[in-house]
Amino acid sequence: MTSASSSSARSLFAESKQRLAERVQVNMNNIASLARQIQRGSKSNELLSRAARDMASTEHLMEGSEENLKKMQLIAVHMGYQYENILKSAQMIMEVGEQVSNMQR
Repeated sequence: MTSASSSSARSLFAESKQRLAERVQVNMNNIASLARQIQRGSKSNELLSRAARDMASTEHLMEGSEENLKKMQLIAVHMGYQYENILKSAQMIMEVGEQVSNMQR
């Protein structure tokens, strides 16, 4: 009976050793998966911070563009006033020219 219980004990030991090895393998796979997820998470954090920096620099450029557009609108309004004055002056020149020709007759 001793040999039967001894072989049974060896069998149980081998079985528990096999289960332990399987559990270690599962835990190693889980650790590797966790490491990959952490690495991906750190990369996404880097991407987010880079996007925030880019957005901040773009915001400054957009403010400058907005100021330039306002200046251009002011220039357009002033050019409109100048155009109207030029038209009035051209009409006055034509009227003066007609008056001069009437005076010469």
